[in-house]
Parts: sequence; C-alpha cells; structure tokens
Amino acid sequence: MTDLSHPPLPGALPDKRQVAASFSRAASSYDSVAALQRDVGGELLGRLPSGFRPRRWLDLGCGTGYFSRALNTVFPQGHGVALDIAEGMLNHARPLGGAEHFVAGDAERMPLQDGCCELIFSSLAVQWCADFASVLNEAQRVLQPGGVMAFASLCVGTLDELRESWRAADGMVHVNRFRAFTAYQQLCAASGLRVVSLERRAHVVYYPDVRSLTHELKALGAHNLNPGRPGGLTGRARIVALVQAYEQFRQAKGLPATYQVVYGVLEKPL
Repeated sequence: MTDLSHPPLPGALPDKRQVAASFSRAASSYDSVAALQRDVGGELLGRLPSGFRPRRWLDLGCGTGYFSRALNTVFPQGHGVALDIAEGMLNHARPLGGAEHFVAGDAERMPLQDGCCELIFSSLAVQWCADFASVLNEAQRVLQPGGVMAFASLCVGTLDELRESWRAADGMVHVNRFRAFTAYQQLCAASGLRVVSLERRAHVVYYPDVRSLTHELKALGAHNLNPGRPGGLTGRARIVALVQAYEQFRQAKGLPATYQVVYGVLEKPL
C-alpha cells in the first residue's frame, strides 16, 4: 500500500485528467448506484457543528450536485458554490440547481478568493487528490476565520476483499490505492486548522456477485484508474479466478465490499 503522508511518488495515484474524464463519463449513471455515497455524505452532514449556519458554503468535489442541493436545503439562508474537476459532472448538476455558482476547478488550486467561505463540505472527493496538504492549505486560504472544513474520504483498507481477490487471480493492480489513515492524521495536525474530529469508520456493502460490484464501480466512475493497471480486456480465465477467489469472502448477506471512510471536521482559528 502507498502511504501518502509525504509528497507522493510520481504515479502513486491516478492522473487527475483521467479522474476528471472518468467521472465526466459517469455523470448520467452515478446517482443510480450511489447509495453508499449518499450514506457517507449524510453522515458527514450530521457531523457539522451544532447550530452552525454558514452564509457562504462550498461543495468541494460536488459531483452530480446531490449534496449541493442538500446543503441548500439545510442552509436556505446561505449562498453556495459547487466546484468539481469533472466538466461532465458540472454539466449534469447545473440544471438541477442547489448552488448559485458551478465552477470547474481543482481542489489543490481552487479558483476562489481568500476568505470567501464559512463552510467547505467535501464528501468522497479528496481521496483522488495526490497532494492532500495542498487541499488543506487551500481550505485554510478560502475559509473565513472560524470557518469549518468537513470532509469524508477513503483510506487504506478500502475494497481490500476485491484487492486480495485480484492478487490471487493475477497479481496485477486492479484496485485504486488510497492513503493511510495515519497520513490523514499527520496532514490534518500539520495544516494549521484545528482538528475538531477525525476518525475512521468501516462501511460494508454486500453484493450478490462480483459482477454487480464491478459494474457499480464503473457506473460511479471509480473503477481502476491506477498507473500500472493492466491494459486491454481482462481474459475470461482471470475473471473466473477472480470470482473463485472472491467467493472465499462470501457471507450470509452476500459478497462484502468494505469501504474505510475517514470523517474529518476542521476549523480555521479566529
């Protein structure tokens, strides 16, 4: 596994242009299979400080805008900006509303003014950012004093059942890599933002078969984007080996897929 507590090695995470293109292609199918994403974002909303009423908020990595619309409902007096690196997602989200502005941009270099937001909300987006320290630096710049950054991300241990099954099948890289939870701890502690809470929680989703899981990952745009991934079509023999290996994990509810979710709430000092 790759620990990204230090600057990442070249090729450790997917090229963000490939990430943007993959999620753009998935814009129309994303919401139909995003039950986990809705659960995680809902959990993150519930972790916002009690009584917090931001007048200006940013949905960072807004995707289809599901949580932009939720934020608009929760904070009707607020003004929202939805930002994503994937133009296809923004094109899907814009007609559905929720935010006043939909902006194409990179979380590591936000095209926003200093001190323009009281809340940065980011659910299952920053795991695609190789330089999370830059994301935190940008959050500190964009937030007003007393402002809050609430994020949910993925860490090492995510999709380990699929990773181990592929390793048994052919030993090649088929599953996206994520940074370690200790890296989140170190980077948040060094960010200059006050850590209100930071914890890891496992979410387990069950599937009737491997095909259902891999289809969902593709529909989300979150299938294998790693450098070093095998090119071309996956041979039938390898698929059979994958299915056989994954069956070792089967439980009464079906085949488990574990997502290790990091929930963080940070505050910019006054």
